[in-house]
Amino acid sequence: MLQKSRYADAAQCRICPRSCGADRAGGRTGYCGESAAVRAARISLHMWEEPCISGEHGSGTVFFSGCPLKCVFCQNKDIALGNKGEALTTDELCSAFLLLQGKQAANINLVTPTHFAPQLARAIERAKARGLIIPVVYNTGNYERVETLKLLDGLVDVYLPDLKYKSEALSRRYSNAPDYFARAAEEIDEMVRQTKGAVFENGLMKRGTIVRHMVLPGYTKDSREIISYLYGAYGDDIYISIMNQYTPPADIGQKGFPELSRKVTRREYEKVIDHAIETGVANAFIQEGETAKESFIPDFDDAGLLKSILEKREK
Repeated sequence: MLQKSRYADAAQCRICPRSCGADRAGGRTGYCGESAAVRAARISLHMWEEPCISGEHGSGTVFFSGCPLKCVFCQNKDIALGNKGEALTTDELCSAFLLLQGKQAANINLVTPTHFAPQLARAIERAKARGLIIPVVYNTGNYERVETLKLLDGLVDVYLPDLKYKSEALSRRYSNAPDYFARAAEEIDEMVRQTKGAVFENGLMKRGTIVRHMVLPGYTKDSREIISYLYGAYGDDIYISIMNQYTPPADIGQKGFPELSRKVTRREYEKVIDHAIETGVANAFIQEGETAKESFIPDFDDAGLLKSILEKREK
């Protein structure tokens, strides 16, 4: 049985470091753009994760609406800004998890879950009681509080956090979060404490932590510093996913960020990979070829299995 503290009152929200204090339980929206009602924009099998997450049939992803970071280059901005999504009850979330399991999903993949963490802890526990046995993946931009992650201890099997920036100047400019690295580093410590060493079965990760870093154009120095930090702190206890899939939003230049209006060059990406090899990183995922394309950005106009869940509500 989960402790009552896992479901702290959302009257003064402190789930993420913004600590905006919004009365989300009363229907107000926080910095994340969401009230306490859990909203999802897409529920589907998803093949575009790391191979040990996607597996043969796909990762059972639930894309949640809103975001505590709202990076200027967000690839999922349609949902991060709260423009899309449907409110789901705890029972409907449980049904979604079990429906995905029935479709042979490799896992339940909670995408941008931070601001709903207390509610998701309740849903995961209930789903496990109803027969959920596949791993639960917490797929996060990594801007939460350690106290929030502790709500999920024993419920999440695989942590899939970003580590976007080492530089305070970059995190301030692109995510309005100058404390991003300090917070994210503390959170990865907690994730590794919970998952310990990686466990694989038939090529799928059943427990562990994979830290993602997406290389940004012009900022290979920051990327190299992130890899050095991660390997120095955790060695082979974690996996590092080094991504070249940055896709510039069409309006990024007009918004005042012209330096982000191009893709990462092959030479830039190779520079970061070479540094990882020289540093001694062995447990890593890399991307080959032209991966900065639309296949990595789901179609949120096609709600996948979300439609069937909503149709059941109407019957």
